[in-house]
This record gives sequence, C-alpha cells and structure tokens, in this order.
Amino acid sequence: MAHPTQLGFQDAASPVMEELLHFHDHALMIVFLISALVLYIIIAMVSTKLTNKFILDSQEIEIVWTILPAVILVLIALPSLRILYLMDEINDPHLTIKAMGHQWYWSYEYTDYENLNFDAYMVPTQDLTPGQFRLLETDHRMVIPVESPIRILVSAEDVLHSWAVPSMGVKMDAVPGRLNQTALLASRPGVYYGQCSEICGANHSFMPIVIETVPLPHFETWSAHQLDFA
Repeated sequence: MAHPTQLGFQDAASPVMEELLHFHDHALMIVFLISALVLYIIIAMVSTKLTNKFILDSQEIEIVWTILPAVILVLIALPSLRILYLMDEINDPHLTIKAMGHQWYWSYEYTDYENLNFDAYMVPTQDLTPGQFRLLETDHRMVIPVESPIRILVSAEDVLHSWAVPSMGVKMDAVPGRLNQTALLASRPGVYYGQCSEICGANHSFMPIVIETVPLPHFETWSAHQLDFA
C-alpha cells in the first residue's frame, strides 16, 4: 500500500500494473524532454538579440515542427493501446468473482462455488487490532490464488460505485443494472488495499477493498473452510 509522503505509484502486484508503471515512466520522460526543449527556446528567444532572417520564414522548420509532434504522439499512443488491450484481455480465467457495490459495503460471490459469498464491511476504528490500517481494513477479505487469471464481474445494487485496487492496476465502475468485467492476475502473495473510487454518497470513503493473494493450496483450504461454515 502507499506510504506517507509517497510521490509515485504503489508497487506493482500484477503484470498489468507493471506495464502501466513502464508506460508512465515512458510518457513522463517524453514530457520532460518536451518541457526542457520549450524552456530552452523561451530562454534563448528572451536572452538573445540576434535575428536570423532565414528562421523567420522557413518551410523546413515548419515541416519539422509539424511532423515531430505527430511522431511523438505515435510513440505515446502505440504503447497505450497495447496496454489497453492487455487490460481487456481475459483468457481462460481460473476463477470468477462477482463484486457487488452497496451503500456502503462490498459483497463478493465466488460463482464457481455453489454457496461461497460474503459481505465485506469496513472495520470500525475502535475494533482495529495492531497492524491493521484505519479506514482500509475489512471484516472479510477477498481471497484469490496467486499466478491465476481471475475474472471480476462488477455491478452495483443502488448507486454508482467503482471497484479499484491501485497495486493491481484494476479500476472498474459498478453501475446498477449493468455487469462490467475486468481481470487481474496476482504476481505474488500479499495483502492489497483499495477503495471505492466513485463519489457514491455520505459514506463513500468507508467502503474499502482488501484482496489477499495466497498460494493455490492455501486458497483451496480457505474455500473449503468457508463452505463448511456456509
């Protein structure tokens, strides 16, 4: 999760988020180079007293400053489109989970199991145990196996919500009456936090998301334990 005074993104926990971080660095470097060039031109024009009549009216320069931005836009657009298709690609998911937004909590349904579903409410501040995070911890975590493609079906019961986990590179709107689909693949075991990213009402900031990624044998043990108590 994010740390105090952190300026960048959270550490990537999925291949898609790693690609997003690489694209962010790629685009940011282009922006820095453009900014440096523009700043140099401004300083040069303000500080110099020399005038070159061949620069004032030059077809070659106009061709360059028309083609160069087009090339830069292509260099940004192609990686962006690649990641866009990667985020939308779902190949043979091992598990399907339906996340339903309510005012103001999330409910999860493991559709591959007959009776595995639960509600996830935020843990009140007075009930937190040492090591838990205020406003981010839930009484039930969404448990998934690592290195397994997971399909997430997102919808809402009442108003607009948004199911977002930054370290997974996942953000999907939950719209009443509509079933949106996204996918994630956890790279390593851990606990990852997110929140509803849509202003959905008075308690909008109190419906966190907690994903716990575990090895497959641990997930099978957890799911069997949940079914025993269902």
